[in-house]
Amino acid sequence: MRLRMAVYNVDWMRKLFHTDGTPITNGDAGKRSQQLATIINTMNPDFIGIVEGPDTLVDGSKTASIQLENWALHYGLNINFKGVHGYPSSGQQELCALYDSSKIKVKFTPTIDPKNQFNEAFLVDTTNRLIKEQYKHYRPPLELTINTISDEHFTKIIIAHTKSKGIFAPVDYAKFEQISERDRMRLYAECMSIRKRCNDYIKEGHNVIVMGDINDGIGMDFYENRFNKSAVEILLGDVWEPAMILTSVLPKPKWTSNGWKPSSSRYRDRITEDYINVLIDHILISKNLKHGKAKVWNPYAEKEDNIIQSISKSLKAASDHFPVVAEIENI
Repeated sequence: MRLRMAVYNVDWMRKLFHTDGTPITNGDAGKRSQQLATIINTMNPDFIGIVEGPDTLVDGSKTASIQLENWALHYGLNINFKGVHGYPSSGQQELCALYDSSKIKVKFTPTIDPKNQFNEAFLVDTTNRLIKEQYKHYRPPLELTINTISDEHFTKIIIAHTKSKGIFAPVDYAKFEQISERDRMRLYAECMSIRKRCNDYIKEGHNVIVMGDINDGIGMDFYENRFNKSAVEILLGDVWEPAMILTSVLPKPKWTSNGWKPSSSRYRDRITEDYINVLIDHILISKNLKHGKAKVWNPYAEKEDNIIQSISKSLKAASDHFPVVAEIENI
């Protein structure tokens, strides 16, 4: 089966809803909602993983799924769209998804693993010193199972939003270094936890897709070179176990005068104050899955793509990230 898959950090979607969970339809929030709806409608995905979606309350009185479904209905998206969410986040940004229920069935299927449960603390050695430290996912990764309508095949999907590396408080250089190393270790820990789950799935014979805002590239910055690893490379797997490797649907980024290309976001350099393009949103797939056309819907980079250019204003204004879209086969 061939599906059009996407992942999109929609930038604090919670702000687009009233406290009762109904969509805000006027003002700046209503305008941004319409822009997001235009983008998703134009992408026409069969499945879209959403990062920074609307919030879910622990008591279940308000969920990301229901808010997404109501939002999609109000803004005229695919009438077959259904929402799915997982464990509530510690914050107000959720991992969730919309999918075409006429083509696939999607369920939240968390793995119960006392040593690596996504909504519980876990132990991992991030420094290779044979000492395990305790970490916890701030936003528990969303574990889903996608089935065909006929239940002939199914694929495991993990949607993630791992630890941000950003430091926004005023600090001196020594403190900046300390916080940077701490945040990087937490980023590695979260990805090691996700990678362990991927290993378990693949050994059980499942196809696997990992998607989301990983907040990291592939050997691209000072700390990645300093620690000889990156969060994305941890997710990709061990070169000595080629059957277990995940691959990116996107080509290897190239350095340009404005940063990396392709790029899904950008940030202001703390020292030079220049904006640098970065690729931190990813779709990674396991060995038996094949992908066709894949790209970041970045209007600054995709000048020759008429479809992307037709919604250029919406893409630039709706979020501080751009979606990644890919055709994936054998799901």
